[in-house]
Amino acid sequence: MSNINLIDSFQEFKDFKNIDRPTVISVLEEVFRSMLRKKYGTDENCDVIVNPDNGDLEIWRTRKVMEDGFSEDDDLEIELAEVKLLDADMEVGDDYIEQITLESFGRRAILAARQTLVSKVLELEKDEIFKKYKDRVGEIVTGEVYQVWKKETLVLDDEGNELMMPKTEQIPADYFKKGDSVRAVISKVDMVNATPKIIISRIAPEFLQRLFEIEVPEIFDGLITIKKIVREPGERAKVAVESYDDRIDPVGACVGMKGSRIHGIVRELKNENIDVINFTNNISLYIQRALSPAKITSIKLNDENKTASVYLKPDQVSLAIGRGGHNIKLAGKLTGYEIDVYREAGEEDEDVDIEEFSDEIDSWIIDELKAIGCDTAKSVLALSVDELVKRTDLEEETIKEVISILKSEFE
Repeated sequence: MSNINLIDSFQEFKDFKNIDRPTVISVLEEVFRSMLRKKYGTDENCDVIVNPDNGDLEIWRTRKVMEDGFSEDDDLEIELAEVKLLDADMEVGDDYIEQITLESFGRRAILAARQTLVSKVLELEKDEIFKKYKDRVGEIVTGEVYQVWKKETLVLDDEGNELMMPKTEQIPADYFKKGDSVRAVISKVDMVNATPKIIISRIAPEFLQRLFEIEVPEIFDGLITIKKIVREPGERAKVAVESYDDRIDPVGACVGMKGSRIHGIVRELKNENIDVINFTNNISLYIQRALSPAKITSIKLNDENKTASVYLKPDQVSLAIGRGGHNIKLAGKLTGYEIDVYREAGEEDEDVDIEEFSDEIDSWIIDELKAIGCDTAKSVLALSVDELVKRTDLEEETIKEVISILKSEFE
């Protein structure tokens, strides 16, 4: 029998990447049963057989042979006189089985069925993609950049599924072009207008955690646990780790021999500085480790308000604060304490590194002052306003404001 492109259609459907063959066959069967119900009013006396290998279809219809004039339902029964014309051996009470050809439904019905089939299979595929990725949230996925737009990047996975990476989920230093291979973590999966929308991220803490699991076998095996990760993507990250085996140094295992393990992660994150810290329940020690690489002299804790006053030598303050204040901000997020940094009272003539004022003075102004050799507070104060205006590209108003900030440090 002619299948009117059904085999070709089936070849398209059976190769759908996220649907198994039995499901496709089930959909095919349901579509043709729907056609039978429209044509005959019922499909309960029909058998629809689909060959799973090539898509060949057979439809068989069974009707009970009745005495002439006693047939009440032509869809389920056939009179003896009529059946004798088709098969002379038929008797009253026999089951007459006939094969229904696709042509008997009419070309329009076949085309409508094919359209319904395409629609149902596409719908099924979308549901399967949604379920598959919904269960994979938090996993790393590798894909190929297909299209780069201003606000997002389209990535295709190994099966050609579309993954979206918004600009807000990219590391600031990320730059992609078509064909690039990219790794990210699946952060969110939604259904938007019946289409799965899969969002991937390179700035989520889970991305860094998965990278550690890949690079550090002890983490993957559960011998070392990552207690918490905080990040300023592209700038700095702090990772608190703990070992359940006293023989394993968790920090050393994560960093690797000569930094071999952590270097791969740093490269993946566009040279993001990563501080690996040994977790402890001793809050003072935890804060001290979190403020690494600065060396702390003393700490005063207020557990009620979750605040910590940290005292350091003047040359350690800029290290504790970090460039752009990232170090102290991440230490606070990691420990759950609001950290205030104080310089220890020193000698009268003690100077202060100008970088320590980065939270009050813009970095570009600090760079201008350092360019003329003024890298400490007192070296700036030693020059007059006119001298500073002449030697830098700074406005007089700006210089007066800087001097006011620096003077208040020594008052």
